[in-house]
Amino acid sequence: MFLKNSRYQRTRRFAPGPDGSLRCKGTRPREIGPAPGVIEHVVREGDRLDLLAGHYYNDPRLWWRILDANADMGDAAELSLRQHVGEIILIPRARD
Repeated sequence: MFLKNSRYQRTRRFAPGPDGSLRCKGTRPREIGPAPGVIEHVVREGDRLDLLAGHYYNDPRLWWRILDANADMGDAAELSLRQHVGEIILIPRARD
């Protein structure tokens, strides 16, 4: 069960295989569609995804929107952007 506004709310569950067994309990990975960038941001020393989300969206919990729009940045194991200093990233709209 997901919260009402969860980004995983519309994600499909795994279906049973031909033998009726479930490969995995839970949901499939969510699909990440294109996120049109509306702002280009040059990453500076000390920037983090949550801090940028707080600045642009007034909600640091929306850091994943920035990560989705910049899929080439890797995973979110770390919110720090120190490996991307000097690069331009896209800041998408806060809501679709």
